Amino acid sequence: MFEKLIVLEGVDPLEFYGVNNAKIDLIKAFFPKLKIISRGNQLIVQGDKKESALFEKKLELLLDHYHQFNILPEETIRQVMNDDLQSADSMNVSTTDLLLHGNNGKPIRARTPNQRILVEESRKADLLFAIGPAGTGKTYTAIALAVRALKNREIRRIILSRPAVEAGERLGFLPGDLKEKIDPYLQPLYDALQDMIPAKKLEEFMKDGIIQIAPLAFMRGRTLSDAFVILDEAQNTTLNQLKMFLTRMGMNAKFIITGDETQIDLPSASQSGLLQAKKILRNIEGISFVHFNTKDIVRHRLVRDIVDAYDKHHQKQLAKFEERKSQNKSEENE
Repeated sequence: MFEKLIVLEGVDPLEFYGVNNAKIDLIKAFFPKLKIISRGNQLIVQGDKKESALFEKKLELLLDHYHQFNILPEETIRQVMNDDLQSADSMNVSTTDLLLHGNNGKPIRARTPNQRILVEESRKADLLFAIGPAGTGKTYTAIALAVRALKNREIRRIILSRPAVEAGERLGFLPGDLKEKIDPYLQPLYDALQDMIPAKKLEEFMKDGIIQIAPLAFMRGRTLSDAFVILDEAQNTTLNQLKMFLTRMGMNAKFIITGDETQIDLPSASQSGLLQAKKILRNIEGISFVHFNTKDIVRHRLVRDIVDAYDKHHQKQLAKFEERKSQNKSEENE
């Protein structure tokens, strides 16, 4: 009697097998001549060799669907078993601007003009800067691109980083050990990943080092190859910090640096490595700058108005500063 062991990699057994094994029992019902034993992430198939080969082909289709959509509905199982599964379009999902499917099959796509530009530029450039106000989806889109690259096996790991610079508080005054002090600054990165990757799979990826989230200081001395690397909140890096980060770039690596020039928490805005990088790097081939604006804001409708109001206030303050500077210079000349 033919017997084969199949290992289901990167699969949540509860989702794939179903509650009380309802889904795996449905799959078994289509192969009455086979004995299929499920043990954790392993399947043991016993019986006719030809029937077993057909089972493997069908199982591959189910796994492809699961890894693409992070979900396996019973209707999909029936469609696969009846040779009726078509493309994503047959599942009533538009592929326009689609990046990937997140948890529960949620489509994650580029939603605004500049998000689409970021996606397009990522195909051409290995180093990108995504600069713009809060709520424009810079980081979320960048992480979606990274997760897609990982799923497509274009890279072997994702590395997400942020400078541990905060508005109004110092790390030393916060309770807990180093990890507990740092985690709040990295939480937005966790939030985005949790939208796109099932919790159990995400936990495995992080345990195995396939996905790494660390403060910027932990990047020193590393060479990041075969990786999709994202630096968030880059406006809070100094010139030397950003230079250090950019020179970590190894072979087959893609870097995206995101930041908001209006939210610099450094002692002086002139210290921002992001502002200086715009001047120093803008004419280098292979480096792309994508600028987001308030039209790209995808949060609550009030966020756009809030950002606009602060921008106008900032412009007024800047104009007053320039005026005082000009007056002082005139007085000195007199």
